[in-house]
Amino acid sequence: MCVFFICFVGYAIGAIKVKGVSLGTAGVFLFALLFGYLCTLPGLENIPVLGKFFLGNSANEKTATEIASKISNFKFISNIGLVLFVTAVGSIAGPKFFRDLKKNAKTYVPMGAIIIIAGALVTVLFALIPGIGSAYASGILSGALTSTPAFSAAKETVKELAADQEALVVLGQAVAYPFGVIGVVLFVQIMPKIVRADMETERLLISNDTEEKTENVKKEKKLLELDNFGFAAFGLALVLGVLLGAIKIPLSGKGFDGPCFSLGMTGGPLIVSLIIAHFGRIGKISMKININALKNFREFGLMLFLCGAGLEGGVVLVDQVSKSTLGPMLVVYGFIAGAVITMIPMVIGYFFGRKICKLPLLSSLGSITGGMTSTPALGTLISVAGTDDVAGAYASTYPIALVLVVLASQLINSLMLG
Repeated sequence: MCVFFICFVGYAIGAIKVKGVSLGTAGVFLFALLFGYLCTLPGLENIPVLGKFFLGNSANEKTATEIASKISNFKFISNIGLVLFVTAVGSIAGPKFFRDLKKNAKTYVPMGAIIIIAGALVTVLFALIPGIGSAYASGILSGALTSTPAFSAAKETVKELAADQEALVVLGQAVAYPFGVIGVVLFVQIMPKIVRADMETERLLISNDTEEKTENVKKEKKLLELDNFGFAAFGLALVLGVLLGAIKIPLSGKGFDGPCFSLGMTGGPLIVSLIIAHFGRIGKISMKININALKNFREFGLMLFLCGAGLEGGVVLVDQVSKSTLGPMLVVYGFIAGAVITMIPMVIGYFFGRKICKLPLLSSLGSITGGMTSTPALGTLISVAGTDDVAGAYASTYPIALVLVVLASQLINSLMLG
């Protein structure tokens, strides 16, 4: 009931347009964030039905375990949504992905690198401000780029070098995350309006459709289809993707006890679904998935992800702010710093893509969503663009950004705390 109530109200908020700009599916995140906050309010437990959503006060040891259990439910919702979304995105982009990557690798890879480097440099500048430090700044970086792997890497590194500052990483991520989601969503809508783009022309520029041989159609008819919608193929891609994402690579001499890198819930399913969709078959078994089913998985998954992430974010934000002894100004600073770290890399990435790489508008924006590791913004961009082709630019830029943002989080703390 909670999830679908948030879905209803969130989509209603997202549908509100101001000068042609709306939050879209990100409205779900915004309302989920508010809902998560409301779940922490004292007195809620005495209201029929609503009392079941009360989380309590984490300062009370008796209720702290219960809160952690309920937050794990939010994470479960978020993870389910995330793997559904990225598997659908990879499956849609896969048939043309490797052809596009081969042609545009020299632009997409530098785009991802420049966006992360710009964000890391701005983060270092903020970290140098007296009283702030790298632990808080690295948490802000992970929130500003909505990167869970970067958040995990930052926590592990700080835990190893300065365990007493680990809470600052969590606080930084919590205060920067909301704008990290909404800022990129708004950016990909506003830029086409600023440059007065002709979207029909832009769709033609990004489209690389080619005619299929009749020969290929005949081959497809000989393949065994396990079901009419391709659910079996989708399930296999998702399972293999989660398994790939769970593989951890140690990044220090401490092995698996130290900081590790993994593709996670996003990278693993994305890469596997791209590969399976590219080949379209495993032996004589068809791996084709109905395009309408994929679009439904994509939107439903995005909704679940934003719902779970928003609920968790609202609770964690309240919890961390209440625990902080550094005063409300630190929270205000974190939000401002997060907004700057979100905006500057996007602006730099946009001009690099458009002016230096000469990418079409939609390719540039798709690369920016990948470089910012922003799942919600990709969903918005697909709606704005009116074509799924932007997912290819996202998928091409995302892997390099994922690796670099994790390394940046570790490097910033290692150099400044080591």
